[in-house]
Amino acid sequence: MINGWTHRAFPIDDASRIGEARRFAAQAAHDLGLPELHAGRLALIVTELGTNLHRHALHGRLLIATRVSQRDIEVLAIDEGPGMPDLQRSMQDGQSTGGSPGTGLGAIRRLADDFDIHSAVPDGTVCVARVRLPASGPPAPTAAAAVIELGAIMLPAPGETVCGDNWAVSLDGPSVRLLVADGLGHGPDAAKASKAATALLGAAPGGDLRDLLQKVHTRLQTTRGAAVCALAFQGGDAQASYCGAGNIVGRVISGIFDKSIATQLGTAGLQMRRPEPASIELPAHALVILHSDGIATRWKPDRLLPVLRSDPSLVAAVLLRDHTRHRDDATVVVVRRND
Repeated sequence: MINGWTHRAFPIDDASRIGEARRFAAQAAHDLGLPELHAGRLALIVTELGTNLHRHALHGRLLIATRVSQRDIEVLAIDEGPGMPDLQRSMQDGQSTGGSPGTGLGAIRRLADDFDIHSAVPDGTVCVARVRLPASGPPAPTAAAAVIELGAIMLPAPGETVCGDNWAVSLDGPSVRLLVADGLGHGPDAAKASKAATALLGAAPGGDLRDLLQKVHTRLQTTRGAAVCALAFQGGDAQASYCGAGNIVGRVISGIFDKSIATQLGTAGLQMRRPEPASIELPAHALVILHSDGIATRWKPDRLLPVLRSDPSLVAAVLLRDHTRHRDDATVVVVRRND
């Protein structure tokens, strides 16, 4: 069972915000139990990414999250321009546009356990870097890594410290089930509803999606209710099934495929028709994307095409950057099968 993580956002509109982000990362490293050397690497990554955003970017921000199930801390750097015309050249040590030694991006790549970056002119740059807890023995893939690649961003609404959305993934051998919930409104009461919904995915990891949604509806009657969508597939299957109510939407996209996931009207816990599962084609190498209505519904996949094979967290960051509404909780979950 993988429970959703929440990112903390740091708009880099002043140099002091870099220190704020670094202190937050240091506390996260302590809480996760990162050894001192690894915590030091994380601090350098946050500093370098934040400095790059402050010096060169428009509307830059850092997002930081502890991914307990993945045993790592994730740092995302997102900006809205100007982008790098020659990314490979910019990655080389000694390349600088700001009078610095030009070791930033290259150093980040060397310091991080996971690293990916995408840049386009004039849209901007998105970068993901992670520092992971060291394994006590030879590294072994997690259950998730054996079946899927997973990336997600979950951000509270402006002015809130708790996100009213939630998500979870259940893994049972080759079987994958994903549930995304958006509690009505935002803040603690919305979070209570969405967490109650995702908790049922862990309590009932198998079974029919129709039964799962009916249990969610019953459980949420003591809350303010939530929009929910559940999706399931088996490793190697050519189709996925999904079921839900409310405004959780999404897409399945690849280089040659693009179809929407849309659920019936209603709100789990308040008023919902008997849920009826539907199916959608799941081509090899496709991305499955579910998101809450903090992300605009009618987005075109054009800007995602260059990152279809990138880290799923980077894909989620591009979608968030280009289509967030900036007035509600925002959640994006991206899944790719390991075909």
